[in-house]
Amino acid sequence: MPLSVLDVSPIVQGGTVAESLQNTLDLAQHAERWQYNRYWLAEHHNSPSIASSATSVVIGHVAGGTKSIRVGAGGIMLPNHAPLVIAEQFGTLDALYPGRIDLGLGRAPGTDQLTAAALRGVRGTNGGNFPEQLEQLRAFMDPSRAEVAMAVRAIPGEGAQVPIWLLGSSDFSAMLAAELGLPFAFAGHFSPTYTVPAMNLYRNNFKPSDILGEPYGMVAVNVIAADTDEEATYLATSMQQLFLSFIRNKPGPLPAPVRNMDELWTTQEKYALQQQLGSSIVGGPETVKEKLGAYIEATGANEIMVAAHIYDHAARLRSYEIIAGL
Repeated sequence: MPLSVLDVSPIVQGGTVAESLQNTLDLAQHAERWQYNRYWLAEHHNSPSIASSATSVVIGHVAGGTKSIRVGAGGIMLPNHAPLVIAEQFGTLDALYPGRIDLGLGRAPGTDQLTAAALRGVRGTNGGNFPEQLEQLRAFMDPSRAEVAMAVRAIPGEGAQVPIWLLGSSDFSAMLAAELGLPFAFAGHFSPTYTVPAMNLYRNNFKPSDILGEPYGMVAVNVIAADTDEEATYLATSMQQLFLSFIRNKPGPLPAPVRNMDELWTTQEKYALQQQLGSSIVGGPETVKEKLGAYIEATGANEIMVAAHIYDHAARLRSYEIIAGL
């Protein structure tokens, strides 16, 4: 089972963006040594806890500091951008790091609606024309797909050998990926309820294409591992506090872990977090191995992408090291 990394270059309390980006590169270099399959960065905006907003730039930073691991976007929120720009950016990345770049695409804004409007300007369609944008991007990268000759060319971009993935947290992109015969990645790390239905929908409706002969589905999941169950549970409170800040609409940097979450959340907030983070896997090596195996069986995933909101960088490295060794 291939394992991969999903990162947002977390900004921690008391830390800086520069430190976050350096920690991202350090984790990627370790992940490469531990034989993780790919390292993806996610596009989010207007968030005090995320340093990967300029996702293409951070991908270049990681790819330039590694040698063999695949590096990509998990994902680029296509409605935020002109397809030509993304074709040029990823065509450039492919030229610099041939055979190592992935392009995962989502249709959500990756932020709040006010920030989305600032990003999109007059282009803003709130993702309603995502299939048309996707086809335009694919045509820029492969003009043979266009029904008529392209008056505008993406250079770099045209002819780039960059695999395109569709990302989703519901059924829309699962169905579109199945219809187009593209690989599909599901955001199980924050949408656990829909993971299995979306994966089943993708597999059951998949149509072979010149890209894929059979479905290939990857699932992202929060996994926090430590040498003991107790230590992992402690580390996971940073993730719980972070999502609690989202619920309260008071986002901030990734906080340090605490010993007792019951002092911080209400019963209703605890329930809401359990619904959003219900698929998270937290524990020592044996606990993680057992739960991850069950998760793989339940989802039928071809690949698992591990997300880990951990405050201490050394503890984050140790978590990914444990997972790689299972």
